[in-house]
Amino acid sequence: MNSEGVVASYTKSKGVALVLTSASLWGISGTVAQYLFQQQGFTPEWLVVIRLLLSGVLLLGFARVKGKQSIWGVWRHKKDWPQLVLFGLAGMLTVQYTYFAAIKHGNAATATLLQYTAPVFIVCYLAARMRRLPVRLEVLAVLLSLIGTFLLVTNGSFRELSISAAAAAWGITSAVALAFYTLQPIQLLNRWESAVIVGWGMLIGGIAFSFIQPPWEMQGEWSPSAVLAVIFVILFGTLTAFYCYMESLKYLSAAETSLLACAEPLTSALLAVVWLHVPFTIANVFGALCIILTIILLSYVKK
Repeated sequence: MNSEGVVASYTKSKGVALVLTSASLWGISGTVAQYLFQQQGFTPEWLVVIRLLLSGVLLLGFARVKGKQSIWGVWRHKKDWPQLVLFGLAGMLTVQYTYFAAIKHGNAATATLLQYTAPVFIVCYLAARMRRLPVRLEVLAVLLSLIGTFLLVTNGSFRELSISAAAAAWGITSAVALAFYTLQPIQLLNRWESAVIVGWGMLIGGIAFSFIQPPWEMQGEWSPSAVLAVIFVILFGTLTAFYCYMESLKYLSAAETSLLACAEPLTSALLAVVWLHVPFTIANVFGALCIILTIILLSYVKK
């Protein structure tokens, strides 16, 4: 192998390591959140507001030091700042809260897998907007997603749900919210650095939610393990994961990163079963595989 091949192999390996790290941290973060909700008495409302506020401030600070753009520039554009506010409220805040609510009422594994049906909503929306029929791979992905969701929610039974109705509803809502979160800020991200947009989105969502859940009204039992868990969710499950994912885009294509991001639901499911002893049946396993196969198929669909 020549020197160019060695460099290419190294850079691709670096990209793979970065995206796997980010996906794994996101998956672990969901399971840590379940631990805080179900064993330490924390509420999704408090964890969401403190996560958004602190992560937003830290991410904007990072963008201020490392970024090439002013973090205040977006507020000087009349067409951009209303879109940024919409992203912070309907995108960032909604996707964060619905995901944590799904974990609270169910478990991290199911919540993460249900949220990962978001690409199906994106495909359906884009097909309707472009007035075209989905291609074969998209149709197959939609069918697999529906089968996977059915197996996760019902455990393969037509008579009853394997998780609460609230957990299923919040999980599917989080998928819709994630679809909006993915599509709505595209024009903003084309003009501004992602750290600036995401940082402001977090801060806007956190400030707005503070009127509902003041961050100083602390919840739960503050044991040493609970403190470490909250720190992990903010520093590693948010900031580090986001940074690694954005860095990976320098070395990998969007299709490759989407494919490798499957490590998130796998990590969440595995950790929930091993650490929190969440029951995972054969039907749940097949449901998870269907949803992960959905992501793989859609990563091969042309832009």
